[in-house]
Amino acid sequence: MIVEGIVTSVDTAGHLNIAPMGPVVTGDFARLLLRPFQPSTTFTNLAATRCGVFHVVDRVDMIAKAATGKLTQMPPVEPAAMIDGFVLKDCCRWFEFTVDSIDASSARSRMPLSIVHQGERRPFFGFNRARHAVLEAAILSTRLHLLPRQHVVDMISFLEPAVEKTGGMEEKFAFTMLKDFVLSQPETMSSLHKTS
Repeated sequence: MIVEGIVTSVDTAGHLNIAPMGPVVTGDFARLLLRPFQPSTTFTNLAATRCGVFHVVDRVDMIAKAATGKLTQMPPVEPAAMIDGFVLKDCCRWFEFTVDSIDASSARSRMPLSIVHQGERRPFFGFNRARHAVLEAAILSTRLHLLPRQHVVDMISFLEPAVEKTGGMEEKFAFTMLKDFVLSQPETMSSLHKTS
């Protein structure tokens, strides 16, 4: 199963990066498999330091901002317990990990992870259609180099009623930001790439 969340990683100088990512999860987070695209900051950081933190979150605005490069102010963090990295203070659960190996033979790498420490701050808020729609829109906004732009625009339009009907201010703000981001991208951005 893929669980969407936030990965924090640091570069060799200790600079923090926050990225939305959905690892493949085995069991109750007993094993994780990350598949960051190359070249991305997350891939570069994890390849260099071999550690990071995966967070289960229910704040979709943070995912939306990170996906579109609009996370201008870093959220509060604290040092991780077992690795050289940082844990978000506003999360439901977190999993500090080390990278077992790296398969960089394709654009989307494969990194099996070992969990070395974990914790829980608060219960997950619960299921909400608007939050799921924002999450899907955030994922789509990061796929403009892979999918035809018009397909992404159509999917955003399909998701919008769920946000309008069931979302609060946070969800509506995040969705509007994602929609504006997608609409601001040039038509030619995705036309150079295959749709598979």
